[in-house]
Amino acid sequence: MKPEEDSFEYKQCIVLRTDLNMSVGKMISQACHAAVEASEQTKKVKTSLWRRWRDEGAKKVVLKVDTLEELEFLSRKADAYGIVNVLIVDRGLTEIPPNTVTALGLGPDKNEIMDKVTGNLKLLR
Repeated sequence: MKPEEDSFEYKQCIVLRTDLNMSVGKMISQACHAAVEASEQTKKVKTSLWRRWRDEGAKKVVLKVDTLEELEFLSRKADAYGIVNVLIVDRGLTEIPPNTVTALGLGPDKNEIMDKVTGNLKLLR
């Protein structure tokens, strides 16, 4: 682990589907939707946790999955661990059909809890 990573106790994870072949701009947009929505929900239901995450630098990690089924599985797993999570459904105004689930925003929450859900996923590069 890098020394600067030791200082983070909390993180938010954003998971994007790669099977949709979204452009880079579309992926960034969907990741932003996921980050904002999950953050806003966490702020409402876990305010002190959200504040600690924000105060330590609001760490975010962007990950990838290959299918909708994987994304839905992660959402259910997050529910089981009590992690705030939101599935992002696109309106279909640009690149993909309406009502396509594109991303999942998780947390923020404690690193060790988040890793139980996302620890085996690969970074989006």
